[in-house]
Amino acid sequence: MDLTHLFEQTQKASRQLVSLQAEVVNTILQAVAEAAVAKTPFLLSENEKDLARMSPEDPKYDRLKLTEKRIQDIANDMRNVAKLTSPLGEVLLQKELPNGLQISKMRVPLGVIGVIYEARPNVTFDVFSLCLKTGNACILKGGSDASFSNQAIISVIQEVLQQHGIDSNVATLLPPDRAATEALLNAIGYVDVLIPRGSQKLIEYVRQNAKVPVIETGAGIVHTYFDETADLEKGKAIVSNAKTRRVSVCNALDCLVLHQGRLQDLPELAAPLAAAGVEVFADEAAYAALAGHYPLELLQSAAAEHFGTEFLAMRLSIKTVQNLEEALEHIATYSSRHSEAIISESGEHIEQFLNAVDAAAVYANASTAFTDGAQFGLGAEIGISTQKLHARGPMGLEELTSYKWVVRGTGQVRPA
Repeated sequence: MDLTHLFEQTQKASRQLVSLQAEVVNTILQAVAEAAVAKTPFLLSENEKDLARMSPEDPKYDRLKLTEKRIQDIANDMRNVAKLTSPLGEVLLQKELPNGLQISKMRVPLGVIGVIYEARPNVTFDVFSLCLKTGNACILKGGSDASFSNQAIISVIQEVLQQHGIDSNVATLLPPDRAATEALLNAIGYVDVLIPRGSQKLIEYVRQNAKVPVIETGAGIVHTYFDETADLEKGKAIVSNAKTRRVSVCNALDCLVLHQGRLQDLPELAAPLAAAGVEVFADEAAYAALAGHYPLELLQSAAAEHFGTEFLAMRLSIKTVQNLEEALEHIATYSSRHSEAIISESGEHIEQFLNAVDAAAVYANASTAFTDGAQFGLGAEIGISTQKLHARGPMGLEELTSYKWVVRGTGQVRPA
């Protein structure tokens, strides 16, 4: 599939964004938010076409589903992005050299950002709003599961862009087939960076096959360690929230790591999980502690494959450890470096955990549910980066910029 003409149009349109005034950008974002709300019936009807093709039991079903409230939340996120200060033009460093040259390091757009994602139509809105705010054009490649939803959303966005005299090619949606993915992976000279969002399988495929630079937004294999000093009431609320608030998100809890000295508290700690219908895969010690206290139909013995698994469902593994060091070792072995948490009343243990755990976000006495969904005050995120180069953790406005060196002189030349 030759999509070169689409890539060229997007690249050309991106140049218009460099001179776009911040007030115009904010007005467009507010207008898209209003249009999304106004066209909720249209968006929901198109989303229903996608939902009709997927089983409600599929873990991706909840990610795919749009509701009136979710559209309102999406609109609010865009309004929040509009209110944020643009990082473009920010001077990161400024100095004068002995020869009189004025040197400054200034934030600039990345250029054209390609995003490959699966059954999450909200990503279409999120990527557009963050890219427009940072002067970037975007090329979107959604999955076939959300094709009707994504097409409806891009039509709303492009209609508003045209109303404001902006080239609608600054937001391009590619066809949902695999050939379009291959074309985007090979869009050398047209795409400045590619960001995959979705399953570990998708991310690994993009990383292994892309010929353009990639920022990984990894799958979330998330742990919470319940320390020997942990407060039980805090633990019940945190563990339940991290697991059951929304099971299909990348920061949902997958494995509860439990200090063996708190096994007697496990039935009470797990009570909210039982009430929510969470299926538990417990190691031998945890199984013995839960037997007779947890619904039999929801309690299973853990196997090796239950650790290091992103469930994306009402399922949770439990690992019993002897001490903090063993907990850290377990997390290091199975973590995807996304979000990890400790529940503890020991300041020493908390600091050791926060310093030792290698993850994009580490928590003490709080739910991992905060890693995405604009909870870090970034307005919205284009993804959660699990790599260490360029960006790590929630990627907001600053993470969608690069910088250039600006040099001002008065006729200086370099001596031979």
